[in-house]
Amino acid sequence: MTVFKDRTDAGQQLAKALDEFAGNDNVVVLALPRGGVPVAYEVARALQAPLDVMVVRKLGVPGQRELAMGAIASRNIRVMNEGIVNQLAIPQKAIDEVVEEERIELERRERLYRGSEGRCDIKGKVIILVDDGIATGATMRAAIAAIKQQQPKQLVVAVPTAALDTCQLISDEVDRMVCLSTPEPYIAVGCWYRRFSQTRDDEVTQLLEKAANYVKRSD
Repeated sequence: MTVFKDRTDAGQQLAKALDEFAGNDNVVVLALPRGGVPVAYEVARALQAPLDVMVVRKLGVPGQRELAMGAIASRNIRVMNEGIVNQLAIPQKAIDEVVEEERIELERRERLYRGSEGRCDIKGKVIILVDDGIATGATMRAAIAAIKQQQPKQLVVAVPTAALDTCQLISDEVDRMVCLSTPEPYIAVGCWYRRFSQTRDDEVTQLLEKAANYVKRSD
C-alpha cells in the first residue's frame, strides 16, 4: 500500500511512470488546481513539457458539500452524477444555484492563475492530465469532457492514487490511464499522503511561473 510523503514526492514518482513522454515536443501537462498543480509541476519538469491548468469545480450536494453531485469545467462543460442527484432527489433549482456559485469561482481562478496568458494549445497535442488523486471522479470527468472538445491527439490521465472502481471508469474515457496506487477501501485522497495540506492560490501561480520559465530556458 503506497503512501506518499507529499505532493512533490507523488509527482516525482508519477513522472518516472511517464518517462516515455520525456523530451516529446508535442506533450502538454495539464493540472487540476489546486492540489494537482504541485504533482503536475514535477511531471512537467521531468518531461520538459509545458504546464497549464484545467480549471474545474466540484458541485457539492447542498448541505453536504463534500459529496459531489457533479462538476463544471471551462467552456460550459457540466458533468452530473445522476445517481446521486436521483437518490437524494435534488431539485433543479438547487443544482442551478450551486452551478452559478461554482462558475463564479471557476472564472475567478482562471483569471488569477493565467493572468494575461492564454491557454496552452491542446488540439493535436498529447495531453497528460494530472491530479493528486481521484475519489468519485466527477471533477476529472468534467476535465476530460472539456479537453476532448479541443481534439487532442492523445489524452492520458495520470494520478498517484485513485479508487479502483473510479480508475476503471476513467480508463474507459481516455486513451490511457496511469495510476500508481489503487488501495481498497479508498476512503479519501488525503489518506494516502503523510502531508496533505491545502494548496494555496499563491503556490499555484508560483509553480506555473516557475514551469513557464523552465520551458523558456529549455528552448
